[in-house]
Amino acid sequence: MSHDQTPQSAPQNASVDALPPVKQHARQYATVRQAHETELIEDYVELIGDLLTHRGEARATDIAARMGVSQATVSKMIRRLNELELVTNRPYRSLFLTEAGHAMAKASRERHDIMLNFLRALGVSDDAARIDAEGMEHHVCDETLDVMQRFIAASR
Repeated sequence: MSHDQTPQSAPQNASVDALPPVKQHARQYATVRQAHETELIEDYVELIGDLLTHRGEARATDIAARMGVSQATVSKMIRRLNELELVTNRPYRSLFLTEAGHAMAKASRERHDIMLNFLRALGVSDDAARIDAEGMEHHVCDETLDVMQRFIAASR
């Protein structure tokens, strides 16, 4: 079927959700766009927090290796995180989280852990759960996280 033709009836496997009203649909996409804007920042801050917790320091070389990116990419993000007042750094020294950075790292870690444990409770393999949780953690609302936490608690 070409793009300019309209189907006569919905296929049997069509989504059970009807097309939402325009304002609701726009709100859904706006929420996703906002999540995409913040997810990389949250990933970096979360990793910096994890490195500080588990290694005692967070160096650009460690971040680059763990994120699978170049040191130049990390340097650009560190500048952005500095501008956002989430990290502080001095040349040739470890990065440190500001109070706002600590709060973001803690919240990101908590969301990540809930998502990871939820996927594990569903029976998803550890490798797949770790990969999926990394992206999904940025795209669920607090209500969904609360339901996931209750599911995890009930499944124990």
